[in-house]
Order: sequence, then structure tokens, then C-alpha cells
Amino acid sequence: ACTTRVPDSSCATTMVGSFATTLAGVTPASRAASHVSRASRRRVYNPSARVVGATAVAPLPKRSGGGNVCATGHTGVSLRTRGVLLRGDTAQTTNRRVTVIPFSTAAGASGSAFNEDEEDVQSVDASAPANSIAGAVWKFVRPHTIRGTILGTTAIVTKCLLNNPELFSIALFPKALLGLVALLCGNGYIVGINQIYDVDIDKVNKPFLPIAAGELSVPLAWTACAVFVSLGATIVTLNFGTLITKLYLFGLFLGTVYSVPPFRLKQNAFAAFAIIATVRGFLLNFGVHHATTAALGLPFQWSPPILFITSFVTLFAVVISITKDLADIEGDKKFNIDTFATKLGVKGVSYLGSGLLLVNYVAAVTLAILVKGWFNRPLMIGAHCLFAAFLIAKTKALETEGFTKNAVQRYYQNIWYLFYSEYLILPFI
Repeated sequence: ACTTRVPDSSCATTMVGSFATTLAGVTPASRAASHVSRASRRRVYNPSARVVGATAVAPLPKRSGGGNVCATGHTGVSLRTRGVLLRGDTAQTTNRRVTVIPFSTAAGASGSAFNEDEEDVQSVDASAPANSIAGAVWKFVRPHTIRGTILGTTAIVTKCLLNNPELFSIALFPKALLGLVALLCGNGYIVGINQIYDVDIDKVNKPFLPIAAGELSVPLAWTACAVFVSLGATIVTLNFGTLITKLYLFGLFLGTVYSVPPFRLKQNAFAAFAIIATVRGFLLNFGVHHATTAALGLPFQWSPPILFITSFVTLFAVVISITKDLADIEGDKKFNIDTFATKLGVKGVSYLGSGLLLVNYVAAVTLAILVKGWFNRPLMIGAHCLFAAFLIAKTKALETEGFTKNAVQRYYQNIWYLFYSEYLILPFI
């Protein structure tokens, strides 16, 4: 392992070389290469560090007796992989062990960046390696977005049926199922086309995604997107009338210009959040409610809960659109993608997202208190107070953990859990 008295410019090189040599002596060559590759993707941030090649070397005060300590902003050196611990001489003034690893200067913004620990970074996505084409396609459609679409659609249809139980008929089920399939196809197309055009960025930000990981070829990805868009558009055109067809095609259009050159509106932070909020907020909720009331033979009419959930989820989608980029700062800066995270930094966007959600929750509670007869008041007030407390606790946890990448991923997961929870209570409010 890297000793404590080596020149700053060669410390990281000596450490990585020693790391690889030691691994080669105790593990098979393929596993050693895997460990080194895994370690090379873990990074820490030290704004005062000097960059030597791709590796940051943080100069520290000299210890008594001369020589510099090679570390990542702390004294002492510790390297850990699965079953292997390489430790340099730790400083006498501390018992802390830290990880010395490569660093990309693109990791932070506005003074905020990531300190990754030794564990694999958690993700809201399915990140386990795919063992088949079917598994790769499942990762390709981004399961966490699929869950949101299924929950949202089911909640709105259930609410309409609970309000009109006498109109329920098993004969409606096939059409409802076709509508859900169409929505899932649209969802798959939009997230799929984004991965095709973002493959270089994903190799930096999300190397576990199937195209970036080499689990799904680009031609197969194009084929999947073509199937999704043609099947979804055909189902809607044949079954749901002119208005819903136009809304569906408009959503596909927005998803296309979000990702595809020369438009590629995702490069503009404001255009990106406007598209995501429109598609996942207004179009999904309005479209599903309109299609459901039409299938039940009812004239379209906004009910207070549906109007509430449409407004609520539209703002929630804004929060998702800005917080989804928290873990992607490095690749977004490298490829000139303008996001709120690259502008405001991890800390700024985390607080902004939590603040917007708190506005949502306060508005929900206030509305339930002020307007009688619109909602199930105990559930509306109690649930949103609970959600707000959960959000505050998770934001505080993110702050306590120092906005590390693992903490940011957990925070983003919790945002989605709150999103799912809102639809779970919708039928009963």
C-alpha cells in the first residue's frame, strides 16, 4: 500500500499500482481486474487537491520528521475491497480510516460534491447485472418509472369506480388493461430513447444501465423503442378516441424532443423540468381520468380529488425532474448538460426539492382544513403531515451524511417512495 512518505505527485500512482499488485497476489486475475475497476469508479472530493492525471492528491501538512501524508483530506490511508484490506501507516493524531481513490474534477458544483464510501452505491434503478435479454429489457424500461405509471393509473381508475360503483362492469377490464399497456409502452419508449442518445453520459453516471453496460445492443434498443411506440400508438388510436390519441402522441413528441438531437431539450434545465412535469403530471392524470369517465359513459368533470392529484403530481414531477440529476453531475458537466444540479450543486438542489415538496404538503393540509366536504379530512391531513415529517427526516439524514453519493441515492429513492404513497392514498381521500 501507499506509504506515508512519498512525493505528492507519485503517491496515487504508487498506491493504485500497489493495490493492483496486491490483488493479483491474492485473487484470480479476472477478479483482481474487477476490483481495481470497481475501485477506480469510487471518488472523493477535495477542492484543494492537486490533480495528477486522473487522480487527485490532497496535500496535507507534513508530519513530524518530514514527508507528506497521501490521503483524501484526512490523515491515514485505507483501501478496502471484498475480502482485501490494504492499510498504510495511519497518523498518530487520529483513528479514522479513509479511502484513497481516483477523483474526477467534474464531481461537484457550487462547493458540493460526493464522498463515496466503500460500499456499492445504491440506486433507484434495477442495477444488478442482467442475465438475459428479457432482464436487460426490464432494466431498459426503468422499473421505478413503470411502478409510478402503474400506481398512478390504477389509483385514478379506482377513484372513479369508487365514486360510481354502480357503473362497474367486468367488461371494462379488457379496455382498462389495453390503456395500461399503452401507457407502459409510452413510458418504455420515452426512457428508452433517452438511453440510446445518452449512452456516453450513462457510462459515466449510470454504467449499470443495459446499453452502457453492454447488456443490450443499440440495434436491439432501437427495436424495442419501435415496438413500444408503434404498439402504444396503435392501441390508443383504435380504442380511446381522438382527444386521448392526440394527448398520447403529444406526450410521445415531448419525450422525443427531450432526448433526440437537434432538439435535445434536456440540455436546458427549464425545458427539461417543464417536459417531465407535463408528461408525468398533467397528461398522465388528465388523460387517464378522461378515458375512464368516457369508458363509464360519464361526461368529463373535474372532481376535487382528481384536480388535487393532477396539480399535486405536476409539482411533484418538477421535484423528480430536478433531483434525478443529483447523482449525475459528473457526466452532465462533462457532456455540457445544463441541469439545476450542475448550477446549484447537490446541497442546493436537495434543499430546493425538499422545499417544493413541503409546499405541496402544506397546501394539501391547508386545503383539507379550509374546504369542507371535498376530502376525507382525517386522512388528507394525517397522511400529508406524516409524509412531510418523513421528508424532513430524510433531508436531515442526507445533510448529516454529508451529501455523499450513497446518501443522495437514498434521498432520491425516498422521493419516489413519497410519490408512490400519494397515489396509494388517492382512492380514499
